Amino acid sequence: MLRLSRLSIRSVSTIALAALMPALPAMADTVKLTFLGVGDVYNYAEEDGRGGFARLNAVAKAERAANPNTLYVFDGDMLSPSIMSGFDKGQNTIDFTNLVPFDIAVPGNHEFDFGPENFYEKMKASKYPWAAINITNDDGSAIEGLGGVMVKEVGGLKVALIPVAQDTSPEVASTGSLKFLPTVDTAIAAAEKAREEGADIVVGVVQTDMENDRALIKSHKFDLILSGDDHSYATAYDGVTAYVETSIDGQFLTPVDLTVEVGEKDGKKTVSWTPAFRFIDTAAVEPDPDSQKLAEELTKKLDDTLNVEIGTTDTPLDSRRNVVRAEESTMGDLIADAMRAATGADVAIMNGGGIRADRTYDAGTKLTRRDILTELPFGNVTVVTELPGSQLLLALENGVSQVEKGAGRFPQVSGMTFTMDPSAEAGARVSEVMVAGAPLDVDKLYKVAVNDYILGGGDGYAALGGGKIITGTGGGNLVATDVMNYVEKAGKVAPTVEGRIKILGQ
Repeated sequence: MLRLSRLSIRSVSTIALAALMPALPAMADTVKLTFLGVGDVYNYAEEDGRGGFARLNAVAKAERAANPNTLYVFDGDMLSPSIMSGFDKGQNTIDFTNLVPFDIAVPGNHEFDFGPENFYEKMKASKYPWAAINITNDDGSAIEGLGGVMVKEVGGLKVALIPVAQDTSPEVASTGSLKFLPTVDTAIAAAEKAREEGADIVVGVVQTDMENDRALIKSHKFDLILSGDDHSYATAYDGVTAYVETSIDGQFLTPVDLTVEVGEKDGKKTVSWTPAFRFIDTAAVEPDPDSQKLAEELTKKLDDTLNVEIGTTDTPLDSRRNVVRAEESTMGDLIADAMRAATGADVAIMNGGGIRADRTYDAGTKLTRRDILTELPFGNVTVVTELPGSQLLLALENGVSQVEKGAGRFPQVSGMTFTMDPSAEAGARVSEVMVAGAPLDVDKLYKVAVNDYILGGGDGYAALGGGKIITGTGGGNLVATDVMNYVEKAGKVAPTVEGRIKILGQ
């Protein structure tokens, strides 16, 4: 009213004339938003001068300094696995991220490797909020301290962060009785609701595989998706949704700048944007000094404990991810043999996904405690159960049921051999199972050494349940301890790929 009272006759005439002319677009405001996402950060230290929390924290600080309209998000997996997490159950990752806190953090499946209670403790110790809209208690009630959709006003815009966890977590982690709702459906519904409630920008912060990522992108309910879980780096933009798969250990980072134009049309607010992806190789990043100091302190403690030689391998060892999850591996043989030797079991099964160093060792390599704990960082315990051959067969079928996906359930075995047909239907791929040189007897009871994770149904090993527990978690050693003792006692080990797993078609 005040502005109208001051209008001159000339101004009024101009307004009247304008009414007869085509409407001109309203002046647009331009806002630059920056989003930095990261996930799957297991190792606090750099590797070959790249990655690690000191470099990650330096990048996050720089992005926030360059643009106050920056949101820094975590899309799952840091509490485990690593050598250090085997000692502190992931507290080191909380200490590092508290130095440069996230705006929001989504729990990945590895946040539950030490059980829900450990995650709750680490969540309380965090100086930033954790959130996931698809995780509840078993009765459907909210988990104390775990938030939901977060709406933040950034640069005058309402930005909705949709935090979603991987719904297969109960199969691959120790999630207890927690309930996980479908990742894709829950995320899409939340994005739609956020838009209806006035969000200008909708961002998915998700920990899920690329198949689900593609479904989320295809829905076109999100402006931006920042995703973890696949341990790879990728960017995409289909004209509607921008996407970043956020690498591993903070090695490669991509801040996404959205140049947002805010205008008005027919009396309604309009928002449009264009993305710019910036690639950062952290090998070129100067580490954050405070974070680097903490890293050096932890490294010294670990070196004093772990750089102790325990024996030699006379043959090459292979723990590469694509090997331990798809075929017989010399490292898998060594670990399974050590479990069987430590327990006196008839057979042993080790899930390939529990073998983590993803490397090779030349013949003649001196093995250290560090090597073994790098391979086996989860802190799992060797346990023995007594099962009929029929359940042992079902366990093997589960182990090879997703080999084409590189799933961690693939079995590395000792005391038995079997043939696998990867072209057959899942559940009917295993044949010619031999135990101690004799055909598997489906009615005979066998003592089976496994780790406590798969005994509890992890990686889909439900078939291992229901047997007579001979050595439980309270009486067993860490799997890593059994392997270290085995190598130390032998002095020299020489595992070879000897045909424990025969794959048809190869």
